[in-house]
Amino acid sequence: MSGSGGVSEAVSAGPAVRSRGRFRGLRRRWLVLLIILAVLGLAGGIAWALLGSRLFVVRSVIVTGTHLVPASEVLAVAGVKPGTPLIRVDTAQVAARVAAIRQVQSVRVSESWPDRLVIAVKERTPALAVAAPGGGFDLVDADGVLVRWAARRPRGLPLYLTTAAVTSLRGDPDVSASAAVIAELPAWLRSSVQSVTAPSPDQVTLRLAGGVTVVWGAADRAAAKAEELALLMRTHAHYYDVSAPGTAVTN
Repeated sequence: MSGSGGVSEAVSAGPAVRSRGRFRGLRRRWLVLLIILAVLGLAGGIAWALLGSRLFVVRSVIVTGTHLVPASEVLAVAGVKPGTPLIRVDTAQVAARVAAIRQVQSVRVSESWPDRLVIAVKERTPALAVAAPGGGFDLVDADGVLVRWAARRPRGLPLYLTTAAVTSLRGDPDVSASAAVIAELPAWLRSSVQSVTAPSPDQVTLRLAGGVTVVWGAADRAAAKAEELALLMRTHAHYYDVSAPGTAVTN
């Protein structure tokens, strides 16, 4: 009897075990479904907040680094409309539009969450002055780009002597070489430079106060050339060629 009772218990327990297993499986499926719905709801909420709501839209555009270019011009060229979802602003396109302004050398556009766009501008810096046909001076940077016009030549900005129109100087290697040489000169020498010419990038020639001419050559080895020139100038000559340090020529 006891044996048959044991068999009877084993048979009767089988459906209960299967029922509990189905329940647990169903519960897991519901749990997975709830998790998926929660994730979708969260993603939808985030998407709505970023794209459809008024929480993360452009409310202000800040322009920094401008001195020559009016901030109003930068804002107009940037073309970012207030109320645009911040996530939809193509910062690369905005930067490209602002970089097209002549006086702008580079620009960085970044989001400042939750509602601000920052346009950081680096303007071009005048390196040389070119006599303007109608009077005054066109001030160009190291790339030969016209930065602005001035009625008088700014103090410390050498006159670049050329017969070419200022509009043709952009990308000119002679202008770049001249600007590079001026930038590398020690202060005592730079302050006395009145004008500069460059028949070629490796033949930059300086005209100093008092009618002294210095053939500087290329922009390399500036420290050695300056040291040699300082010694040679004790002879009070009017012509110095230090383009090849160690074999300087005076006259």
